[in-house]
Amino acid sequence: MPDTRDVATVERFIPAPAAAIFDLLADPSRHQEIDGSGTVKGTPEGSQRLAMGATFGMSMKMGVPYSMVNTVVEFEENRLIAWQPRPALGLLRWLAGGRIWRYELEPQEGGTLVKESWDIREEAHPWAVRNMRSKVVDSMTKTLERIEQVVTSAG
Repeated sequence: MPDTRDVATVERFIPAPAAAIFDLLADPSRHQEIDGSGTVKGTPEGSQRLAMGATFGMSMKMGVPYSMVNTVVEFEENRLIAWQPRPALGLLRWLAGGRIWRYELEPQEGGTLVKESWDIREEAHPWAVRNMRSKVVDSMTKTLERIEQVVTSAG
């Protein structure tokens, strides 16, 4: 039985169509714009729209700069997208990585219910990151606020 601390989810109703929100999530070059944690610093030039199995790099900084390679592990156009980051340096992969960032979009009248999840069931050492849960929930709440700001101010 998985530990209930292994998945944290926040949700927000956003008054925008699911397609507009999904397009933002599927564009890794815009992740820094919506990141509520402040750790995402950018993507390499020429990042493509995400699809199932796509990989994309991400420059990060939490105290010190580092790089992650993300793989899209769940994908349903305009409904679901999830990626799994792992350290760019293979040597560090036994230490960290494997969590899944998941976004589920449920179209509703007048907008979309967006759920963001931090799923550490495949994390290299889940016990080592469980204490980050409350900070992660706060960051995800900020991310959903930023997504709403971006998609409702566009156009």
